[in-house]
Amino acid sequence: MPAFLALVLALTLADPDWPQFRGPNLNPVGASAALPDTWSRTQNIEWTTEIPGRGWSSPVVTGGKVFLTAAVTEGKSKAPQIGTEYSNEYAAELMKQGLKMSEVMAKVSERDIEMPSEVVLHYWLTCIDLKTGAVEWKKEFFGGRPPGGRHRKNSFASETPVTDGQSIFVYVANLGVWAYDLKGKQLWSVKLDPYPIYLDFGTGASPVLAGNQVVIVNDNQKQQYIAAFDKQTGKELWRTPRDLQASKEAAGFRSGWTTPYVWKNSARTEIVTVGPGIAVSYDLAGKELWRLAGMSPAPIPSPFAYDGWLYVNGGRGKPMFVVKPGASGDISLKTGEKSNDSVVWSDNRGGVYLPTPVAYDGGLYVLNEAGMLTRFDLKTGEQNYKSRLVAGGSGNFTSSPWAYNGKVFCLDEEGKTYVVVAGAEFKLDHVNDQDEMALATPAIVGDRLLLRTETKLYSIRQANPPRSANQSKNSP
Repeated sequence: MPAFLALVLALTLADPDWPQFRGPNLNPVGASAALPDTWSRTQNIEWTTEIPGRGWSSPVVTGGKVFLTAAVTEGKSKAPQIGTEYSNEYAAELMKQGLKMSEVMAKVSERDIEMPSEVVLHYWLTCIDLKTGAVEWKKEFFGGRPPGGRHRKNSFASETPVTDGQSIFVYVANLGVWAYDLKGKQLWSVKLDPYPIYLDFGTGASPVLAGNQVVIVNDNQKQQYIAAFDKQTGKELWRTPRDLQASKEAAGFRSGWTTPYVWKNSARTEIVTVGPGIAVSYDLAGKELWRLAGMSPAPIPSPFAYDGWLYVNGGRGKPMFVVKPGASGDISLKTGEKSNDSVVWSDNRGGVYLPTPVAYDGGLYVLNEAGMLTRFDLKTGEQNYKSRLVAGGSGNFTSSPWAYNGKVFCLDEEGKTYVVVAGAEFKLDHVNDQDEMALATPAIVGDRLLLRTETKLYSIRQANPPRSANQSKNSP
């Protein structure tokens, strides 16, 4: 075989990369017809690897290697718990007992917040062989007390790394940025000043790559900022302070957990961020391009683009916005407006608290933390349905939904994946059960699904895939 044809064949057969949180387009849609839609702890499991410690970061993949972060605690650690309201419910119970607010907060913090004085951590970056699940190397990139606390629902390693195919860039907010090559050699590191996070809930906004820049957003209680570092050297290229809050009434909320999005559109390349109360887009030098009000005081879902338009989830109780390329200045909607020259459509109650939506096959699938799935028409904003995944009650969902082969997948915090038939009518097809807590969003790599639970990483793959698995007609 000629060398050129051999190279083309090798590139064709190579496993695709999954370089960042929610994949290459921040919209997790698979392309292989051989991807599985049914699994359990044993069915369609290619391999399982134990992951010591705790981390809700997602796996990233390049060059046939899986990279994952976790934090190992010396001694005991406060265990996570499913749901989002148990701290509020505990506080309400204490208030009924007549305790002062200072006493209530102290007791809630003692039970549900893990402070730096309580733990010593070892942060690890692990490299795993994609085909076998074997651990190839592990590197401890930081050891000691964390820069801030965490709510026990969160982890100390919730930021997903990002890769350009040659290096792995690891970010822990308020602690630092590290760069490694694919063999585990540290290339550089940058220490970051610690800033307080609201009620010591912990951090979670992942880094992104914009050309030769590693970009991070740090929305905190003291000094919000967006910054970029040279991916070759770690040198800080620019830093833009932010001063974002939802309103004077919500002035105490200045922290955020939203991963930025590098939007390469027909007009330019920009970095879209969602902060407390306001979404702001920047050019590649950190200069503001436009802003859009109406976001949650505590934003978590990330923006992303699909078929030329930008989808911005405002957060729980807030709107969903769809933005056209080329916006400038303040593009906020006025009272009573649902669209303007820059906003194609919006839905006043379309935002959700935790998961980021997925765009697939003409629909925008929006999942909330209680298991309510809503489908909007991507182009018109028409709501096609709003239905509970869990019959007779609510579930608990943090992981973002994903899609392929005519199905939308919604992973709950107990490890159950609800498989919904894509389309304008709601139809729950079946439920897959991993039977372990899961908050991380999976990675889709060729015909494999990489799903992280609290203690394990699973490679889920059909035991007998089709002989000829062409790309799905719904590939992005």
